[in-house]
Amino acid sequence: MIKKILGALALALSLGSVAHAADGAIERAPNRINDLPALQNGAKLFVNYCLNCHSANAMRYNKLTEIGLTEEEIKKNLLFTTDKVGDTMSIAMRPADSSKWFGTTPPDLSVIARAKSVNLGPSGTDYIYSYLRTFYRDAARPTGWDNVVFPSVGMPHAMWELQGPVTAQRTKVGLTNVDGKEQWVRTVTDIDQFGFHTQSSEVLTNYNGDDSETVVVTPVDPDRQAQFDNDVADLSNFLAWMAEPVQTLRKQIGAGVMVFLFLFFFVAWRLNKEYWKDIK
Repeated sequence: MIKKILGALALALSLGSVAHAADGAIERAPNRINDLPALQNGAKLFVNYCLNCHSANAMRYNKLTEIGLTEEEIKKNLLFTTDKVGDTMSIAMRPADSSKWFGTTPPDLSVIARAKSVNLGPSGTDYIYSYLRTFYRDAARPTGWDNVVFPSVGMPHAMWELQGPVTAQRTKVGLTNVDGKEQWVRTVTDIDQFGFHTQSSEVLTNYNGDDSETVVVTPVDPDRQAQFDNDVADLSNFLAWMAEPVQTLRKQIGAGVMVFLFLFFFVAWRLNKEYWKDIK
């Protein structure tokens, strides 16, 4: 009975994760968790673009030696003027000030990749990779930005200069009052690279679906977008590494334990057979 209940829960979580991935446009990130140059580039991007507003208080700068950086390289390229190599990745901005300026305190990113992982669904790395690649300008938003993965996001696009301009098309289908009668209407909003809207609507006849809204982001410069995607993949994998720096060692130990258990099972089986061979 317990096995059936657990199985049903696992299935429900799996289906929920699939739906979340589809609705949030989450794409799988390239796996670079063992690629030291990629992690080093991700660390550089993190310090330059994320560490101004987001802290990583569970990570010390000298821990970055585990991804191939020397302490001298850390001091020269990643530390601010008053920081020391043994300091945590903290920020000068006070929580009270950030809450006043942004409406909320930007979260600490030490374990954000683990926090955003969905059970039996997209990983936190996938979430971050998709989130950072789906910003688009929207003049109707307070910050001037919106996001496909996180609609109505309060965070502006910190890496917009790397990505370059993008356009977006928002398509919404819903019931609308037309001439005193509720009808299904598709509204298409084209948003240019500066965030300004152009809208058109059409009444749908014989529509049998549900309310829906999709947003498609299109880069103006595909080559620049390709380089940006590569940088975001490095940054996402660095955040995944930072969330659990020992994960590679943990997996290696796990594989060794499984091999040991298999060999021990074979030895135990042979001993058991030898012990009971004369007993009928």
